Amino acid sequence: MSNELERETVSRHDFLSTAGVGSAVAAIAFSTIGMLRLPKPRVLPDVSRVIRLGKPSEFPPGTVAMLPKQRICVIASEAGVAAVSLVCTHLGCILKRTEAGFDCPCHGSKFDPRGKVLAGPAPRGLPWFVVSQAPDGTLLADLTREVAPEASYKAST
Repeated sequence: MSNELERETVSRHDFLSTAGVGSAVAAIAFSTIGMLRLPKPRVLPDVSRVIRLGKPSEFPPGTVAMLPKQRICVIASEAGVAAVSLVCTHLGCILKRTEAGFDCPCHGSKFDPRGKVLAGPAPRGLPWFVVSQAPDGTLLADLTREVAPEASYKAST
């Protein structure tokens, strides 16, 4: 009866041999998995944050063009062309243009035509973006660079 309760002891040498072989197998397995993942790129190319707006002739003074696909509003005046974001600073909803400025249809934030918060949960005003001109004459808006509200770019025709 005492034989059943006694455990079989493993020598230190056997234990270390088994642990060493197990560690080597695990290292080879993880290395193989890592090597199989190498050919597939883990970083995807970044989406360009520069938007082509169009030719300057498409934006005569007094024009307000909503570009919902690009989430931007282009405002042309005598001073030049300006671009303001159509993304609400509260939770990222796409704004609708109204007579008073811009409204968030989801949460009720209201912005004046300059993008200043008038009401609602939005924590800050709408960002205005740098507008420039490409060598081919196309107007560009750089969504990574903000400027003061209503900062305009005087396009050459």
